[in-house]
Amino acid sequence: MISKYYNWLHGQWPAGTVEKLPEVGENGATNIAGVRIVGDLTGIPLLKFSSDTGAKAIHAILAESEFPSERESKDEEVVDIAIIGGGVSGFSAAMEAKKAGLSYVLFESSQAFSTVANFPKAKPIFTYPTDLKPAGGITYEGDVDVKEKLLRDMKEQVAEAGIETTEGMIDHVEKKGAEIHLHHAGKETKITRALRCVVAIGRSGNYRTMGIPGEDLNKVSNRLHDPKAFKDQNYLVVGGGDSAAEAAIAVAEAGGHVTISYRKPEFNRPKPENISKINALAEQGMIDLKLDTNPSEITEEEVLLKHRDGYEEAIPNDAVLAALGREAPLDFFRRSGLNISNDRTKKWWITLLIGLAVGFWVYHWKKGLFDEGKVFGALSFLSFDPKGISGLIPQMGAGHILTSIKNAASDRSFYYSLAYCLCVFIFGIRRIKRRKTPYVKRQTLFLNLVQWIPLFILPYIILPWMGANGLFADGSALSGFADLFFEKYDETGHNRAYWRAFGFVLAWPLFVFNLFTDEPMIGWLILSLIQTFVIIPLIVRRWGKGAYCGWICSCGALAETMGDAHRHKMPHGPFWTKLNMVGQVFLWFAFALLGLRIIGWIIPGSLWEQTYQYLLSGGPLADQGLPIFNFSYFVDLLWAGVIGVSFYFHLSGRVWCRFACPLSALMQIYQKAFGKFRIFADKDKCISCNVCTSVCHQGIDIMNFANKGRPMEDPECVRCSACVQQCPTGVLNFGRLSSTPEPYPIFDKLPASIVQLAEQRKNEKT
Repeated sequence: MISKYYNWLHGQWPAGTVEKLPEVGENGATNIAGVRIVGDLTGIPLLKFSSDTGAKAIHAILAESEFPSERESKDEEVVDIAIIGGGVSGFSAAMEAKKAGLSYVLFESSQAFSTVANFPKAKPIFTYPTDLKPAGGITYEGDVDVKEKLLRDMKEQVAEAGIETTEGMIDHVEKKGAEIHLHHAGKETKITRALRCVVAIGRSGNYRTMGIPGEDLNKVSNRLHDPKAFKDQNYLVVGGGDSAAEAAIAVAEAGGHVTISYRKPEFNRPKPENISKINALAEQGMIDLKLDTNPSEITEEEVLLKHRDGYEEAIPNDAVLAALGREAPLDFFRRSGLNISNDRTKKWWITLLIGLAVGFWVYHWKKGLFDEGKVFGALSFLSFDPKGISGLIPQMGAGHILTSIKNAASDRSFYYSLAYCLCVFIFGIRRIKRRKTPYVKRQTLFLNLVQWIPLFILPYIILPWMGANGLFADGSALSGFADLFFEKYDETGHNRAYWRAFGFVLAWPLFVFNLFTDEPMIGWLILSLIQTFVIIPLIVRRWGKGAYCGWICSCGALAETMGDAHRHKMPHGPFWTKLNMVGQVFLWFAFALLGLRIIGWIIPGSLWEQTYQYLLSGGPLADQGLPIFNFSYFVDLLWAGVIGVSFYFHLSGRVWCRFACPLSALMQIYQKAFGKFRIFADKDKCISCNVCTSVCHQGIDIMNFANKGRPMEDPECVRCSACVQQCPTGVLNFGRLSSTPEPYPIFDKLPASIVQLAEQRKNEKT
């Protein structure tokens, strides 16, 4: 039953992983000043984009304020620009450097344009996106070229520009004062000194291996040069990307007997036209598809293929192509001290532990658990009384607004909420500057309004001020309203539990404490019922789960602002998708508590009541030991607070939202059952670059939907728009599922990066 439920909710969706790449900022900037990374190591394997990044890196260097003075004072042996890698981006950078009158040296370890040169003969190469005009460097004519013509055209442009290369392998780079030192590989110690360095080596690391006996035989290769050489031979292609697909097509059309072995039950990464062609050739008997298999051994005459059920099949074989791609040259970056995304170094672990310690202190201090007589009373030295700070605010009279603020400032939650709102505001401004789209601007501003007004100003200032002025006193016009939502703290009726106003925005079961009361509060029972089981389902059906998670929720507000720059750190893959079910456990825990609470109201003092008290807050035992086995501490404080916020800078800002939030878990059910929101893709423009997946801080394998043209329906989506914004070919768009995909008229077309800016269509709104 649990397995079926998991497969219905999460297990059926793709769960691809994300390749590790160096961390690259605007115009190739890295964590080492003066070193820029360009080309497909920025995450987008497009020729035009590579040309664009190479040229723009030089433009950015020329715009640096200190660069001219450093040139004037440099040693004659120091070049202005050292470029590592003679590919498209490297040559484009060299062409721009020469055009600007800079001294440069371009190092290439093998041959110019080696990636393109190693493609199969007559391979068609698409120069997407069609409307992009690179900022400089190598240019392209038309939408598609054959390998040989493209290679000839690029070499002619380089020769015409007078660009020369220097043979050499660079082991690593090092920052030395104002200079960058390039350490050459080899026995002799050799260093090239430069003011700036452009790394354009591409994915020139080692080929991925199969790790099986026999893969070192001469008949096994990683590249296909001439498909005709394998006519009438039994040719096995291992892999499921575009390179594997195109090689299989080329050999099959040249008369070879082709078998494709791929470890998954269907193709995910190839372009739609390649998948269509493979399927057509398979129907004609020209390609034998062995999906859900892995090679287990290679011999001179055959290959053993292992099926998922353990069955091993021997097939005759003359040649094997291991088209598994290459690992990015991560060792080069590590030796150079350049940051790699999701690389868990010693620094990563140390800062994570520091973050957890700070989070532990903040949330336990907020709950008063360091006070004398509390669970962590022995650590009372870590606490302080905020009343000393509130004493700085003048007392202006019982009903004065400053007095209301003074009273609120004596509560720890006031400072936590204020700090929370300030973080949303400050990091929200940074997010708007970083993303620069109308959608992000509106979303961030709206999130700020929700955090500041109903979640801070209302409960901490406005409502206390209204109470202090007798607006909630017995007999007043609003006393009935106040009695429904805010219980009295004294006989005057002025002082009430105004913190319960959080429930106007934070619905059950995210905020459980308005329902889990000693006596039922009718106002909150009715409102919560309407919020959770009427309003939110309607929102989810029309706009998706993210309309609440991404536009209203306070957890989402901090995740979308403070966590925005770290979204690429969210782990991806099957294991992490299974971990999504923690939220379902917390959801059913909340439902069980609600059931026990209702029974406790009906039969007060019963065993049901005692069980509820223990599961909610630890009951009377809470102050005598560590109360981890209860909702208040384990879920609300530890997971939502300490773990959720402390991991922002290490595992993205959506750790709590994705893995553990019970309201998110409930909305996932709504979205799966009847939600109409989808992200639609123009599959003909998808290049399977995986950028959309890598920036998803919910861990969704968006590319797997996009390159098939399937509407993205994973219920984890929170409408952050990062995938739509950063798609280099403008593939993705928000929409509503219907017979004809229906765009949302309230959202402007998102400019999806420097590439998509050139492709915006007139009058298109989504």
